[in-house]
Amino acid sequence: MHDWLEKNNKLQKEFQFENFLQALDFVNKVGEIAEQSQHHPDIQIHSYNKVLIETQTHDQGHVVTQKDFDLAQLIDQIIL
Repeated sequence: MHDWLEKNNKLQKEFQFENFLQALDFVNKVGEIAEQSQHHPDIQIHSYNKVLIETQTHDQGHVVTQKDFDLAQLIDQIIL
């Protein structure tokens, strides 16, 4: 997992794309992974081409768990 930061009981990473459509396509792919894994991150598109993803495990007390690291790894694989 490259560039993910653990901050304020969340695992977070910002991704940057060439344009809005690429950012939106990425968000949709993250959504598919989240549904498959039944683990849903907070996703924010900002500055038209940047996507901020934050994840934490709500049913474990809003902390970072292995579920979050596993989801982060799957999200990173989208970019590869």
